[in-house]
Amino acid sequence: MTELSTLSSSLSGEGNNVLQKHVAFFDRNKDGVVYPWETFKGFRAIGANFLLSAVAAVFINVGLSSKTRPGKFPNLMFPIEIKNIQLAKHGSDSGVYDQQGRFVATKFEEIFRKHALTYPDALTEEEVKGLLKANREPKDYGGWVGAWAEWTILYSLCKDENGLLQKQTVKAVYDGSLFEDMEKERASKNKK
Repeated sequence: MTELSTLSSSLSGEGNNVLQKHVAFFDRNKDGVVYPWETFKGFRAIGANFLLSAVAAVFINVGLSSKTRPGKFPNLMFPIEIKNIQLAKHGSDSGVYDQQGRFVATKFEEIFRKHALTYPDALTEEEVKGLLKANREPKDYGGWVGAWAEWTILYSLCKDENGLLQKQTVKAVYDGSLFEDMEKERASKNKK
């Protein structure tokens, strides 16, 4: 069994699905709900500046809250319910998360097979732009913005010293481990 299919099967079984694990990092008090101030703190924990963290908190929570709370009255605190995060999937994305929030290994590999033209295991900034353009669904403006924001933030925070977004980094963002690793790395740098 390949590493990616092992990831797919192990993380889509019992407990949280992969998409829930991806979002759970931002649930700073671990109550199953992510509020804007938790999104802000999560972005700061991974090294985003104040402005990006504030904009992300508003954009993400306002955009996703009502989708993860079906049938509930709107809440002006804009909570995101992690258990329902798959309901907030947007169009024009990579398809690496399926409709249930499970990891789809073939879609992940497709990103690099189709778009990593310079290096087989990394994306340049132009290749990320090509990926976004290729995934656009007609008239899905909200999906375009969502995908652009996700990939732009990922690239800006995680590109290496050569301006490359490594395959292992992208995999780690999908499986939910990247954010924890970034927080630990940042905390250890701050101790020095």
